[in-house]
Amino acid sequence: MNVIFTCGGTAGHINPAIAVANSWKERYPNSKILFIGGRGMMEEQLVPNAGYEIVTMPAYGLERSMAGWAIKNNIKAVKSVISAISRCKKIIREFGADIVVGTGGYASFPALLAATMLKVPTCVHESNAMPGLTTRMIAGRVNRVLVCFPECIRYYKDPSKVEVVGMPVRREFIYTKKEDARKELGLDSRPVVMSAFGSQGAKAMNEVTAKLFRLEQDAGFPFQHIHAVGSYGWVWMPDYVRQQGVDLEQTSAIQMKEYLYNMPTVMAAADVVIGRAGASTCNEIAASGTPCVLIPSPNVTDNHQEKNARALERNGAAVVVLEQDCTAQRLMDEITALISDKERSSAMGKALYGMAVPDSAERLCNIMEQLAKK
Repeated sequence: MNVIFTCGGTAGHINPAIAVANSWKERYPNSKILFIGGRGMMEEQLVPNAGYEIVTMPAYGLERSMAGWAIKNNIKAVKSVISAISRCKKIIREFGADIVVGTGGYASFPALLAATMLKVPTCVHESNAMPGLTTRMIAGRVNRVLVCFPECIRYYKDPSKVEVVGMPVRREFIYTKKEDARKELGLDSRPVVMSAFGSQGAKAMNEVTAKLFRLEQDAGFPFQHIHAVGSYGWVWMPDYVRQQGVDLEQTSAIQMKEYLYNMPTVMAAADVVIGRAGASTCNEIAASGTPCVLIPSPNVTDNHQEKNARALERNGAAVVVLEQDCTAQRLMDEITALISDKERSSAMGKALYGMAVPDSAERLCNIMEQLAKK
């Protein structure tokens, strides 16, 4: 059976699709898999890096403002969607898709809509408790809506087509061993901290991280630190770190990278993860069982990141620090406390494992199989 996955914009949309594609390929080694994404977006890197072919097209997000620039953008967006629907129909026909699966992002809507027009089975996976714009727009037309939590069902008009599957994560997050990961990364016996604030990065948090580097240096580098700065921060952050008096070229204890393509390995090696609280990130952390400090993004719709983070916090699975309260010294204190308290870290790891849905990708594949056979 041939499958088209459509996703894009952020790693939180792309990585779950890749996880499901990997599981599907194991189940059907001879099936063809194709991704449809947005042009100039990070899926152009992540999908080929995972070994899959991708077709891209222009993607414009809708603006809610009535300002002139927003209206012009929305006119472009509508024209882009109409053109994309026509192109997606052609791609779906020529590829011979048995099913089309969307995991979010602007590129998902035209591909899913085109598939429904062609009567090709479809499903959309929504990672957040509150459905995003793409899911809200397409939920009434697709065959199945797949969600992470039972409490999400109430947001949909037709509960009969909604199924709870959890959040798909790559198996490497679940099964990579800490010792193997540290050996692969060439790390020494000191504790390891991993930090990342989204594929695009976050200026305020990257600035805090640069100041944290200085505190680590002043303390004699008590732990090793791997930080993903994001595409935007990669332009300015190296100079900012130097301004803090830290020479990364002479500092083996700190590794700063634009993006972590080997995230499962780095997360498995880490003793503490510091990051945002998007649904994908929270589920990857849960699958790896790595104690974490979550700093929810204050710039997301419906404040869903703080809701995700608080859910982990209530289960004893995370430390939550709001961005407005987050300083380099606060992070240093939280990291030190987690590393030094082995009993607390162990309990946090067990709580994280208890929240994970390790067979989420397989559940999604079962539904895909049922839909495709029908």
